[in-house]
Amino acid sequence: MVLLCGLALFVWGLGSTGLVDETPPLFAASARAMAETGDWLTPRVNGLPRYDKPPLVYWLMGLIYALPGQPQWDPLGTWAARLPSALSSVVVMLVLAATLLRWPQPLPEGRKPEAALQAITALSAALAFALSPLVLIWSRTAVSDALLTGLLAVVLLLFWRCYAGGGRCWFAWILLGLAVLAKGPVAVVLAGLSLGLFGLWQRDLRGLAARLRPWPGLALTALVALPWYGLELLVEGRPFLDSFFGYHNLQRFTGVVNNHLQPWWFFGPVLLVASLPFTPLLLAGLAHAGRAWAQPVPPSDSLQRYAACWLLAVLLFFTLAATKLPSYWLPATPAAGILIALTAQQLIALAQRRRARLVVATTLGLQALFAAGLAAADRWVPLIQEPELPSLPAELLASGLLSRAALCFTAAFLAGLLLWWLQVPWRRGWLLAQQLAVVAFVVAALQPLVSLGDRLRQLPLRRMAAAVLAQRRPAEPLAMVGILKPSLHFYTNQVVIYEGVQPNGPVNLNDRLVQERRHRQQPSPASADGTVLVVIDARTAALPHWRGLPHRALAREDLFLLWRVPRLALDRWAAALRADGVPEPDWQRPRPERY
Repeated sequence: MVLLCGLALFVWGLGSTGLVDETPPLFAASARAMAETGDWLTPRVNGLPRYDKPPLVYWLMGLIYALPGQPQWDPLGTWAARLPSALSSVVVMLVLAATLLRWPQPLPEGRKPEAALQAITALSAALAFALSPLVLIWSRTAVSDALLTGLLAVVLLLFWRCYAGGGRCWFAWILLGLAVLAKGPVAVVLAGLSLGLFGLWQRDLRGLAARLRPWPGLALTALVALPWYGLELLVEGRPFLDSFFGYHNLQRFTGVVNNHLQPWWFFGPVLLVASLPFTPLLLAGLAHAGRAWAQPVPPSDSLQRYAACWLLAVLLFFTLAATKLPSYWLPATPAAGILIALTAQQLIALAQRRRARLVVATTLGLQALFAAGLAAADRWVPLIQEPELPSLPAELLASGLLSRAALCFTAAFLAGLLLWWLQVPWRRGWLLAQQLAVVAFVVAALQPLVSLGDRLRQLPLRRMAAAVLAQRRPAEPLAMVGILKPSLHFYTNQVVIYEGVQPNGPVNLNDRLVQERRHRQQPSPASADGTVLVVIDARTAALPHWRGLPHRALAREDLFLLWRVPRLALDRWAAALRADGVPEPDWQRPRPERY
């Protein structure tokens, strides 16, 4: 059952939509370049090295891109790019369920739950993780976040199982090395902080260390992770050191990068949103763990406390970081799933208490609120204003998908309410019934909504990529200005020169064509027969510094125009702009996020 739900949530229809700009195409293009060139050491995208993430996710994607006939059975390239993320979350679901089946946690009175309740709690924990809005998004996205979350979750669960039941945990240390190859040193920091908090809370740091043997374990982790880092540093040198360790790790923690400035309390609201619509159960689980902070708990019964420490470690570490993103919360979602499922299990035994009834009522109230909001879609959907998607409100209402979503949440509310009113044993399934209704919402409404968004937003760009390939002359440069979409590079598999809306954009483009050198992109002087293909959006094309540029219109797809611009005309236009006081070319200034 866990496997079927995981496949339905994360693998079903995985390749039916295109990649979403802007980060996923960079990952996918880098992985495909590895498969095409045979260079499995350094990720490269758009003719440049990409140092922001270690190689594990690129290796996994690249292995799929390298399979025979991949373009035929995966024409959009999204199966290959998304499958590592999807399977990572499916594995987390399986390990969560297996852990709770093997080590069922006690009811409030201290006795073990019966077999049926054990199975329900195990499945509920897996679904509570999987149905997190963050997990639903990032498990079907071609980036490394879900892979890190999956590896770290399995590592931490194996550590707890070793502590609870004895045995060796060398495999967990190997997986921790793979987690370092997925995202970097943050994996070791989060694992160490989680274990440290738990050991202190248990007042058993020495016993925890004796069972996990951290020094030999860390040596094994280093043996797995460090060879790539050392070889990459040897080959790429200072640029890799400055970019990966300096910018993407140290600077992201100590300073704000890429304008991701958020207040210190940012992850408080993220915690609440990331577990919807079952947030009341998570908060109740944290409160229950806190009330029992001074009570001694046997190792085999300490999973709730362990999950609380795991969640708090993620909260503490990323709250201290200067750069904050919602995706940073993903490593906490498996712990939240454990807390939600164990709280639901405990509420059954505490059904007569006011606190338990309040948690249940609030959880059911959220289902009703979602159902009512979706049923009233015709009142708020017309208020959506999205300049790039002017037809979105009408398409949403005409699709009927929001009404379908409202029915699913109505079913969740009614099923949960009915089963809670009934006596045991029916009450055991009150949370699981809601979760299965939300699974139906994801499959029947949310995934089709994603397909609708892909048709409106990404399909025009794929058509533009096809027009580029049909119109492009041999060795003709390709540029994209204004709205910048890395997916144009992915779908054309051509080097694309990207320039934004700044007034010196034409000056930069002209200078880059003459001077910039990349893999598969050589500089060339302006000549009488030279041209450049330019993909430009309509709003940028209307700006003064682009409006008068001589060109030939070749195609139009939604907002995007395809121009062929003579190189001599661009050269004269750039000279005229510079004479009018437009800033000099600045494309050679260092830009950490350059692609």
